[in-house]
Amino acid sequence: MSAKKCNFHTHSQFCDGRNTAEEMVLSAIEKGFDVLGFSSHCMHPLNPEFYKPFDHIWHIPSENIKAYTEEIRRLKEKYADKIKIYLGFEADYFASADYGSAIPAKSDYSEFSPDYLIGAVHFINTDKGFFTVDHKVEIVKENLIRFYSKTNGEIDGRAVVCDYFTAEREMLKKGNFDIIAHCDLIKLRNGPLNFFNPEESWYKEEIKATAKEIARAGVIAEINTGAIGRGIMDDTYPSQYFLELLFELGVPVCINSDAHTTAMLDGAFDRAAAQAKKTGYTELVYPGNNIVKL
Repeated sequence: MSAKKCNFHTHSQFCDGRNTAEEMVLSAIEKGFDVLGFSSHCMHPLNPEFYKPFDHIWHIPSENIKAYTEEIRRLKEKYADKIKIYLGFEADYFASADYGSAIPAKSDYSEFSPDYLIGAVHFINTDKGFFTVDHKVEIVKENLIRFYSKTNGEIDGRAVVCDYFTAEREMLKKGNFDIIAHCDLIKLRNGPLNFFNPEESWYKEEIKATAKEIARAGVIAEINTGAIGRGIMDDTYPSQYFLELLFELGVPVCINSDAHTTAMLDGAFDRAAAQAKKTGYTELVYPGNNIVKL
């Protein structure tokens, strides 16, 4: 289906968004969207309470999933003549011997009948514990020191990055989803912390291996503008180098804002579209056979 303006990475107050789902819909209509997909953070079947001692709860609580799906379906029907709404989840990959596993797989989410799934890696699990790679700078720094300090006190940035991309490739092999979220999220806090150099050959090899796994999985890679919208980083996910590899491998892409507020719904879309066109893409592909020409 030909579409003009889409966003499939949208958060609301059901997880860590600031606005209600209906406020997001009304804003999307005002901004000229004809398709909007909701994607609350979820780690089904795990209950996110297990990580509360280490973080605030930003995944949708297990007991609220039904209310979430019912509300999105209500909005889908209420605004059907103004915008096409999709029900989805940003399903986290989490694998731990201590806490269990969550895999972004349509079979695991079938009881909720979502229209699509976004697969995401936010956590790195280590033998010593786990942490979130996109937390506040000072907290990420504390965890890098805690989990990845060498005997000389330096941070083993290569090990951090390799662990992140290993988890992402495991998710791609084990999961079954439609879109891979922010595929190089690990770089988010690298500006202020400088724990790895993206120009080094080992990093580029990690990117190449991950791009190949994305192509093998047959998923859509999003060009995520969320970090730009929040003023955290002046770049999209993926980087230009990563995007060029995806293009060479024939991986379809979409542009998503990862919006947590109404103001962010179409943040930096023009910039991301220009980046996609520069790389060679002529169209954006979204679940439900929604195609946007560039």
